[in-house]
Amino acid sequence: MEDKKLFYSKVQLLFELYERGYLKDIRLFKAFLDIELSEFIPKEAIKLIKTIYPHFKIEQIYNDNPILFYNQENHPEKVRTISAKHMISIMIQNLLLKKDDDLMILGAKSGYIAVLAHHLAPEGKIILLEANSDIAKITLNNIKKLALQDKIEVLVKNPLEGMPELAPWKKILVTGAIKESRLNQLLKQLDNDYGVLFAPVGEDMISMYTQFIRVKDSFFAKKHLQVRFTPLITQVEYDELKLITDAEELERVNKFDISSKELIKEDKSKSKPITIKYTDDILNELNLEPKKREELFEIKPHNVFKAFLENVSNTIDSLKNKKELHYWSNSVENFELIINLIKKLKKDIKINTRKIDMTLNQIKTYNLLREDIEKEKPLNKHLKNEELQEIIDKQLNELDKLQVIVNKEIKSIKDN
Repeated sequence: MEDKKLFYSKVQLLFELYERGYLKDIRLFKAFLDIELSEFIPKEAIKLIKTIYPHFKIEQIYNDNPILFYNQENHPEKVRTISAKHMISIMIQNLLLKKDDDLMILGAKSGYIAVLAHHLAPEGKIILLEANSDIAKITLNNIKKLALQDKIEVLVKNPLEGMPELAPWKKILVTGAIKESRLNQLLKQLDNDYGVLFAPVGEDMISMYTQFIRVKDSFFAKKHLQVRFTPLITQVEYDELKLITDAEELERVNKFDISSKELIKEDKSKSKPITIKYTDDILNELNLEPKKREELFEIKPHNVFKAFLENVSNTIDSLKNKKELHYWSNSVENFELIINLIKKLKKDIKINTRKIDMTLNQIKTYNLLREDIEKEKPLNKHLKNEELQEIIDKQLNELDKLQVIVNKEIKSIKDN
């Protein structure tokens, strides 16, 4: 459970991304809300960040910047980051994910992007191709912690090869800069029924995030925005290669003196080049349905409130299996933050926050009682445990009441 400062920082981030026009899909809003970013950043990486930036606070992981998750000791140039959140929003939303889409991601990014995408395509299969075996292990461990290994697979493999044996792919995401000429093999693996590939296309640190859509044997593309990414690492078990995959701050990357030739070898493939038609309005030109789907998943007040309340209900489910007091304290503080936010934001949406407040206050009272008992030096340990268990049982009862109230409010919010 995230503490109040972390959770508050995440909520601030979500509204910032929405107000800046980056976050548009309520499914991704919910995914960001439910997933704890700290679970994807090893403790060693946090220690290194604190060494480099002594004033760093953990809640700053929710700043809209790339965040380090991997490096090698004594090799500061061998760094990998999870992309800035606005970049992640752009990546995932431009894949036009449907709930049953299969997705191939080139470059693991610690698994964070894959888990977010899974929330938009829960019935599909996601495969991550990663050239670095250490990062693949870190990513797989993160996936296992969330019990998603049946949905998200991690393979140590040259990402540029893709997975032709599992083609066609409905969606492909490339997380490092790539030349357009190198996309041939990947584009051919796209489903010919409106398969989508999204990638930063370019070289020399300047790339254009580009959306490709395949319709039968025709390929269409739209350039979205200019970005600064280092090349996609493709050599498996590269011992001598420098390792930065995401560099949105050009100054930061330049001091490492990265050479694109060092990172990626020329593709000698003589496969027939693909003709791509570039257009400024790819969705309308192809007469796709996203306009309807965008309206369906558009962020609006009612589904934001619903997302927050669903987060409370989901947290209650996990809290029922936790006895440690800090989990309960963190959760109640986050619940209060959500309810207070709803009180401030609600307009014509009727949510009975009074009942929720009353039940939360009762749970908080039990938290205080538990804290007092746990601080006492027991004369009789058995008696103390019995007393604690009695309070926990009462808390669980109140927690059930809270979930019933919250779920009732969720059902009362009409989709409009």
